[in-house]
Amino acid sequence: MMSDFALKSSNTPGAKRRGKLGGSIALVGALILGSAAALPAQAQNTKIGFVNTERILRESGPAKTAQSKIEAEFKKRDDELQRLNNSLRSQAEKFDKDAPVLSESDRVKRQRDLSNLDTDLQRKRREFQEDFNRRRNEEFSGIVTKANEAIKRIAEQESYDLIIQDAVTVNPRIDITDKVIQSLGK
Repeated sequence: MMSDFALKSSNTPGAKRRGKLGGSIALVGALILGSAAALPAQAQNTKIGFVNTERILRESGPAKTAQSKIEAEFKKRDDELQRLNNSLRSQAEKFDKDAPVLSESDRVKRQRDLSNLDTDLQRKRREFQEDFNRRRNEEFSGIVTKANEAIKRIAEQESYDLIIQDAVTVNPRIDITDKVIQSLGK
């Protein structure tokens, strides 16, 4: 004999759907287990490689050249920002020393001037960073394109089935980053 709760829950409209859903989940689970058993047999014939893009953009010859070029290009602006920052800091220190003896109007005027200088410096820093990032992206996009071509060439020459870029963890045995860096250096 069924309890009142069992009778009520089995007669609800969702009970039939839950039954069908449970059957679907069981079928999907069985398919996954079946395909997982077949996967090792297929994986034995699959050649996989890994490439660390970050390392390529940090260690390759073209990346080092591009980084030096960009730094030289932006050195003058960076030096100017440093000069403005030092000037603002010294003016702020001078204001802190002089503030007790300044009249109210002079103190307000110098505070406003310092605030304007700080705002101007922040704007220039932001523009500098945006320009620097834009220029860096321009240079490095060409390197990424060349790296991708090198990866494709290596994959064809050495019969790789799959090459993965950037992963959480990788066995060093499949890491071909050094080959790509060497290929870019040619």
